[in-house]
Amino acid sequence: MTEDYPEIPAPSIEQIPEELPLLPVRDIVVFPYMVLPLFVGRDMSIKAIEAALSSDRLIFLTTQKNQDVEVPETPDLYQIGTVGVIMRMLKLPDARIKILVQGLTKARVQEFTQTNPFFSARIKTLAESPTALPSLEKEAIVRSTRESLEKIVGLGKVLMPDVLTVIENLDDPGRLADIISSNLGLNIETTQGVLEIDDPLLRLRRVNEILSSEQDVLSMQQKIQAEAKGEMDKTQREYFLREQLKAIQKELGELDDRSEEVAEFRRKIQEASMPDKVLKEAEKQLKRLEKTHQDTAEAGTIRTYLEWFVELPWNRHSEDNLDLPQANQVLQEDHYDLERVKERILEYLAVRKLKDKMKGPILCFVGPPGVGKTSLGKSIARAMGREFVRMSLGGTRDEAEIRGHRRTYVGALPGRIVQGIKQAGTNNPVFMLDEVDKIGTDFRGDPSAALLEVLDPEQNHAFVDHYLGVPVDLSKVMFITTANLTDPILSALRDRMEIIEIPGYSEEEKLGIAQRYLIPRQLEEHGITQEHLLLTDPCLARIISQYTKEAGVRNLERELANVMRKVAKRIAEGKIKRYQVTPRNLHHYLGVPKYVPDQEQEKDEVGVSTGLAWTETGGDVLYIEASAIKGKGLLTLTGHLGDVMKESAHAALTYIRSQAKSLGINPDIFAKQDIHVHVPAGAIPKDGPSAGITMATALASCLSNKPVKRDLAMTGEVTLRGRILAIGGLKEKVLAAKRAHIKTIVMPKRNQKDLDDIPKHLLRGLEFIYVENMSEVLKVALRTKNRHDLNSSLTHGHSSSGRRKKVASPVTRRPLRQSITKTR
Repeated sequence: MTEDYPEIPAPSIEQIPEELPLLPVRDIVVFPYMVLPLFVGRDMSIKAIEAALSSDRLIFLTTQKNQDVEVPETPDLYQIGTVGVIMRMLKLPDARIKILVQGLTKARVQEFTQTNPFFSARIKTLAESPTALPSLEKEAIVRSTRESLEKIVGLGKVLMPDVLTVIENLDDPGRLADIISSNLGLNIETTQGVLEIDDPLLRLRRVNEILSSEQDVLSMQQKIQAEAKGEMDKTQREYFLREQLKAIQKELGELDDRSEEVAEFRRKIQEASMPDKVLKEAEKQLKRLEKTHQDTAEAGTIRTYLEWFVELPWNRHSEDNLDLPQANQVLQEDHYDLERVKERILEYLAVRKLKDKMKGPILCFVGPPGVGKTSLGKSIARAMGREFVRMSLGGTRDEAEIRGHRRTYVGALPGRIVQGIKQAGTNNPVFMLDEVDKIGTDFRGDPSAALLEVLDPEQNHAFVDHYLGVPVDLSKVMFITTANLTDPILSALRDRMEIIEIPGYSEEEKLGIAQRYLIPRQLEEHGITQEHLLLTDPCLARIISQYTKEAGVRNLERELANVMRKVAKRIAEGKIKRYQVTPRNLHHYLGVPKYVPDQEQEKDEVGVSTGLAWTETGGDVLYIEASAIKGKGLLTLTGHLGDVMKESAHAALTYIRSQAKSLGINPDIFAKQDIHVHVPAGAIPKDGPSAGITMATALASCLSNKPVKRDLAMTGEVTLRGRILAIGGLKEKVLAAKRAHIKTIVMPKRNQKDLDDIPKHLLRGLEFIYVENMSEVLKVALRTKNRHDLNSSLTHGHSSSGRRKKVASPVTRRPLRQSITKTR
């Protein structure tokens, strides 16, 4: 319902009552002489309007300081507002009221006389202050204001045409300031500030300042829009030109496929999420491809280069499995023992769980062949939930294999590191570098030196491949290297890696590995099941002891495969039954044993001592023989010995000569007899200092005619004064003694601490005698005629019973060796 009220003359200031209903306005400032519609929805505001309509239709309009306040209090309202008259009222269907109100004059709140159910206030009207400026200055301010207004309208400010007409014909400074302020769309605080200025000319000057500021803002906005439009026009122009070029090429029958190829490369580059430097280079090469004819050799080179760029996983990575119990379960399922390695991987995962960003470790597994170094890398990748990449470095001689070829060469490609990252499809795989100790060097560079940057955690975040020519982040990659020896590895490269030694396995461990891993795998590979074949534990033990002699289990798996093949052949011939392989019929499957007990070592002998040696394939037992014959005091050494081992023999002989009297040796024997020292298996090179005490024991036994105890093996370096120096490779030597069924080991006392690195179950059943000088070795190693027990003068090590005990004769084997023996 619309209610119109008859027009009445606007009351003078004196006719306006001192107390009026107050209407809070939220989003606008009402000026005098301003006619505007207002939508009223709050109950208190509707009641204020009803009170005004019931009397003289006059109402006081003031603005809220905060528009979001739904129920304002007196502090939420500005004190200066406008007295208005309600000209028209319309009730809306949603219970709101729309009124048309005209401002009459400004007024100030003197006192709030009522706050409920609506606001009512006692007000004081504010008359315009007379101006003291000359008419000329007044005209200048008015014109300046109009010109500023025209400028902002020219810059895009939208004002109603009728408002512009009114402004053009208005000369009153106060009314001009009011109408401009009410139509500029300024914020509430700025507009209220203009309303509260009493002096008309000061108010117009303030409006002029606002117009100048608005002009600067609009000029900057227009500049930004012009630049954006210019960029858009340039893009549109390039688009139209490109489309025209496509149309021309299509008419000529040229390069339509090339355009699609360029578009496809552009799409892949956008999807690859490349780093900024890489993206810049890719876009540069793409522009070169667009300008190059597709049949030229250069176009093919650029195309291959871009394919590598878009296929590399710049920002793709796999999520690590940080569930430590699950990762531990995977490691336990895949590998037997190797607790130190498993613990290291779990430690890395634990740190990754606590810290999201960390550098990948550089691990180096060192051990003989067949102990599971490579397969351990696969197991680590599976436990962590990462991709696995393997790269063999054996025989690598070209530096470009690591860093890649420069693009100036025909057929250039990235290095195998970048190729492995591409093959993995993620930027954080487990990357295994196999045989790092077998890298070669020639005129094409040193691959070991090229690996320094790859395996340095402080540098590999910006590894630059010669082919790509841009940084590739390798810091997220977990590098694992393997080696049989640490000596051939470049010292600077070895310093960047965390060395983890993996010794060989004892016979008990090999038995467990065969039962848990090797037999099930070979059964599956040969297409037979446990219903067809039964391998008894004594039979497995016989295969391990008499058909293999190695630190790992590779030959053991081959022998098991031989058994499986023969069973598979019989089943394929139709002889289907369950075959049981026992120690009694094992020779039918594998032939005669390859390693049999040495009969000559079944008793104590003069001049024959047992030593422990380290080889590339693990530990080994070494027999050293010494014999004296009539001659002129010469020393003969045979058995393909190296220089270091020959020097150890001369040092041992010198010590024996210096101690001849205490050993009961006639000094004249050294001038009348030649001494021959021989190490069997003469076709195999042997070198190293740790056979020194073994040679000295053999010489002392030969010259004093005292037999050496057959159940004892020894290792250690001897000096001219008989001091025993520390040796290396103790783990491998202990395993060799374990495989040879030797129970007592004589070793340098300085190596006692190294036993802590050997698993306790490997030490079970062994007795260690720690010595510091050669006299202690001879006391324990040589048999005396009265067989006195010399244990009280010695220091003993680990023993299953805690005391020295008598052991059975060792079972040793005659090996068919193919590697260099080092007694280090």
